[in-house]
Amino acid sequence: DAFGVLPPVSKLSPGQAMYHFISGYTAKVAGTERGITEPVPNFSACFGAAFLTLHPTRYAELLQDKMQKHGANAWLVNTGWSGGAYGTGERMSIKTTRRCIDAILDGSAAETDYVKDDAFGFDIPVALDGVDSHLLNPRNAWEDKGAYDATAKKLAGMFVKNFEKYDGPITQHGPRVD
Repeated sequence: DAFGVLPPVSKLSPGQAMYHFISGYTAKVAGTERGITEPVPNFSACFGAAFLTLHPTRYAELLQDKMQKHGANAWLVNTGWSGGAYGTGERMSIKTTRRCIDAILDGSAAETDYVKDDAFGFDIPVALDGVDSHLLNPRNAWEDKGAYDATAKKLAGMFVKNFEKYDGPITQHGPRVD
């Protein structure tokens, strides 16, 4: 997330996993894409829209079925920015990302306490071993909380706009932009 508003790791409900899988969000950033000077959101259904032979909601239903059958949790891992958007914040460190993945794999991420993200609604761990708790909730990592709130609302709005083409019950698992 080049906007710096998604946490390094968050636990998703099955509905949220479906929503974010269908959204297929990433961001193009300067230095990795020719002609890009500021972050540009990119939504590609199921992270591979050009290759889908079925409607994206069908793949999301299959994901949900597999999660339920195997009792699997879904996690959203952000390897992008923290403390501000690209150009202001800092790239999420490899060490932080590895600690988040370790916590997922060893089960400790599933056993911790969470807070609910105001804009996106997913669960953010309050503490993970070896991860600066200041980074876990991205709002805490921003010096200018008003700028964070505005940027989070902007990105949430982009998700909502992108998802307009997928009318149905999965929409309720996306961000809120009141």
